[in-house]
Amino acid sequence: MSQPIGVFDSGVGGLTVLKALRGRLPHRDFIYFGDTARVPYGRKPKAMVREFAYEIAWFLQQLDVCGIVIACNTASASALPQLADDLEVPVWGVIDPGVEAARRVTHSGYVGVIGTKGTIASGVYQGKLEALGLKVWAEACPMFVPLVEEGLAASEEAEVLARHYLAKMPHIDTLLLGCTHYPVLKPVIQRVAGPEVTLVSSADVTAEVVAAALGGDDGRGDGRVTHYVTGGVAAYQHTAEAIGGVEGKVIPLDVTRLSDAGLSVRSSVPGLA
Repeated sequence: MSQPIGVFDSGVGGLTVLKALRGRLPHRDFIYFGDTARVPYGRKPKAMVREFAYEIAWFLQQLDVCGIVIACNTASASALPQLADDLEVPVWGVIDPGVEAARRVTHSGYVGVIGTKGTIASGVYQGKLEALGLKVWAEACPMFVPLVEEGLAASEEAEVLARHYLAKMPHIDTLLLGCTHYPVLKPVIQRVAGPEVTLVSSADVTAEVVAAALGGDDGRGDGRVTHYVTGGVAAYQHTAEAIGGVEGKVIPLDVTRLSDAGLSVRSSVPGLA
């Protein structure tokens, strides 16, 4: 119980997952890693994102975390399940919990999923949902992330973009938000999608899965959060305000140190050397 839980994302979107985790495990300590020097991941090649995920996970493992949550849909799509097989600690992504959340909610079996270009292009959500017998519509929404990070989630621009991305949405009853930034846009997405569509995100179900796997919260810890960021601290704190702000110490980490931390794992994992 004394070991922290590692959580990482390309930037601040994973803070929505961290919030859900802390709600379930308020006395557990967390280390949150935001790879802000290399954000966004959504438009980068899958092999590059996979290497980033290995570097960060290796770094977190050296901090003696008891488990790692990949709070990034693009990184989950690129690096799992191999990363979970290669590390010494348990690793959870946000995709399987998101699929489970959609399965629980849909009544008609017609489900939509929106996400970054990388996540949608990977087909991972579509494949997992279809494997459950669901019919799936998917759409990449690449401009939603910068919109959220600029604090424009409630703006007219957000409504215009949402209408553009959802213009071809068929008759569905469930829309899966396949990016950790997108819950911030829930009001505008709900307005455009219509009241008959239920929006679901993976954060709450991810927290449920992790809490069950780790045996819950014993009520004895301090619930501290330490943040590591590869970009500027002030910029990270400013951008995070759009997600709900940052609590805890923020430590800058030179991205070259991160690469060095992954040297040994890259040399032992096929395709990363």
